[in-house]
Amino acid sequence: MEFYQSFESFVLHSPYLALLIIFIAAFLLFYLCLSYLNHFVRMLTRNLPEIWNTLFVNSKLLNLVSWILPVILINIGTKLITELPEGLASGIQKTTLLLFVIMCVRGISIFLRRVNEVYSTLEVSRNRPIKGFIQILLVLIYFVAMILIIAILSDRSPWFFISGLGAMTAVILLIFRDTILSFVAGIQLISNNLLQVGDWIEMPQFNADGDVIDIALNAVKVQNWDKTITIIPTHKFLENSFKNWRGMQQSGGRRIKRAVHVDVSSIRFLTDEEITTFENFLLLKDYIKQKKIELEEYNKQFAPGLDVNARRLTNVGTFRAYLVNYLQQHPMIHQNMTLLVRQLAPAENGLPIEIYVFVNDVRWAVYEQTQADIFDHVLAISSKFGLRIHQSPSGYDFRHLIKE
Repeated sequence: MEFYQSFESFVLHSPYLALLIIFIAAFLLFYLCLSYLNHFVRMLTRNLPEIWNTLFVNSKLLNLVSWILPVILINIGTKLITELPEGLASGIQKTTLLLFVIMCVRGISIFLRRVNEVYSTLEVSRNRPIKGFIQILLVLIYFVAMILIIAILSDRSPWFFISGLGAMTAVILLIFRDTILSFVAGIQLISNNLLQVGDWIEMPQFNADGDVIDIALNAVKVQNWDKTITIIPTHKFLENSFKNWRGMQQSGGRRIKRAVHVDVSSIRFLTDEEITTFENFLLLKDYIKQKKIELEEYNKQFAPGLDVNARRLTNVGTFRAYLVNYLQQHPMIHQNMTLLVRQLAPAENGLPIEIYVFVNDVRWAVYEQTQADIFDHVLAISSKFGLRIHQSPSGYDFRHLIKE
């Protein structure tokens, strides 16, 4: 009681000196809080995984938290110094309240961003990113902080401004239209597992073709194969179609679907000499043997002595059989997925022979190398079957024709 009376007497006679002492005490309290808080947090996280140190041991965050008690001390101490000029006391109290709100918002913001950083290191973050939810939470926190700051500066209750928000609903919806749409779209994308960080997507409307590197509240960042960055509003993923290649990557097989065009005029029946030659082909040995038995039985029954009614081997059919066996023996072809060598409808460019298979390595460079090796062989071996690959005449063809 005597100490309080002595302090009150001191305050009455030396208000500015008392204010200076309060500020000095606040700074001392800050350093005391910072020191003990650092020690306390490090002691708590000492035996925890490194991920907790990343989350809590942060100088900016601890600095902000350490300032909270000194700011409260200055605010309360100023109220006790009744002899201070009203304007000065009011200014200090408003300033401390503003600092308290700003530090709290800033601290929450840093903490939530650190939470997102730590969460992003976990495997589950690829399927369930939380960055969009954290951003919408920060928007709400900033909005509440803005109302509190206005209320402090205008000496009004925050409820006065909150009660007036009803009349501004239409304006708010108009201002935050894209944010609201993107938030709803983000929830649907994440809950339905439509998009993940690391997915390869194609979205021609926005010239996007590459890997998703970030999914945020308002935008999705895609790094294209030419290393450029395309930024797409999140809500556009529900308004426009896009192709996600994740299924291909997870399946372990990447499709080859390409055709060579055979000149129709080079298609014919095989001669006996050619059949004998093809019997020496390792990949055709069993096929020729089986076909000879099958055709002999058919021709004996339905076409005895008449070639016009007989079934015979063709060079293009034997070529297709060779390609099927070649692909079945190829070490880079996925044998548990679709494997086809088929004819498409003949057109002005000849008869398309399409290879439809899956490479068992989804990496782009390996896939392209495998595809090139296969078609190198296809183009080179076609002449062994008496087939010509169709192409439009070039200057070389015309010069060769003139010389003849």
